[in-house]
Order: sequence, then structure tokens, then C-alpha cells
Amino acid sequence: MTRPLDICFICGAGLGSSLACQMEAEEVLAEAGIRANLGHEAISGIPGVRADIIVSAENFKPTIEKYELDPGISFVFLKNIVNKTEIAEKLLPVVQGKEAQA
Repeated sequence: MTRPLDICFICGAGLGSSLACQMEAEEVLAEAGIRANLGHEAISGIPGVRADIIVSAENFKPTIEKYELDPGISFVFLKNIVNKTEIAEKLLPVVQGKEAQA
């Protein structure tokens, strides 16, 4: 059995929008039968994040790209962080790809 993926949700303060996105993604993953370890963090804490996938709003993409992060991390950037359809369309293929690599 492979380990569950680690998915981290990033926002400005690491409290509001990242948690809201995490909660929506948790439902999307559960509906797809996918187990994962979910967490959230402020963008300033991203250098210390150990995750397989990082999920954030599109507006944080330029800031996140400035950091030197593990090249094995996959990124998902969302236009609407609480839209389950968008989360499913963008996150599920990345999760499934990571699982296939394991």
C-alpha cells in the first residue's frame, strides 16, 4: 500500500482562504475515493512545506514561483478556490498522476 499524498493549501495568512479551499478539496477527494494528508500554510512558510502537491489561488503563482522548491512538488493554481468543479478538474488529474508514479 502506498502512502497517502501530502497536499498543502497556501494563502496569504494561512488561515482563511487556504482552509476554505482545503475543506472543499477534502470533499472532492472523498467523493473520488482518494485518501490524502491535507494541511494549509501561509505563503511565507512555503519554503518549509513538505508536500507532494501545493494548491493555491492563481494570484499567488508569481510569488510561489520565486521560491526554490523541491522539483518533485506539483502545483495546482485555482481561479476560484472554493469552486468544487474547478478543484476537481485541476486537482484530481494531478493526484491521479502522482499516485500512478508511486
